[in-house]
Amino acid sequence: MDVTTVNKNFTLLPPAPGHCPVCAVAHEPEQPHNSDSLFYQLNFYHEHNRWPTWADAMAHCTPETKAAWVKGLAERGINVDGQ
Repeated sequence: MDVTTVNKNFTLLPPAPGHCPVCAVAHEPEQPHNSDSLFYQLNFYHEHNRWPTWADAMAHCTPETKAAWVKGLAERGINVDGQ
């Protein structure tokens, strides 16, 4: 079976006022972006040509914040790449 990829142009609406300009979710700047946000996923893919991981979403966080999130996500059965 042949699989053909079709690229289509589209535009995302900007995040609501007071929401993160990277993931369009209301969170404190020191917290991770929401890796599950469609806005974040599509913008990340457009920039990096791959889908984001939770490790990507936490790249700007302090080691302490990352550790807390890795632990919390693990408790929910989510393995963070690169950890």
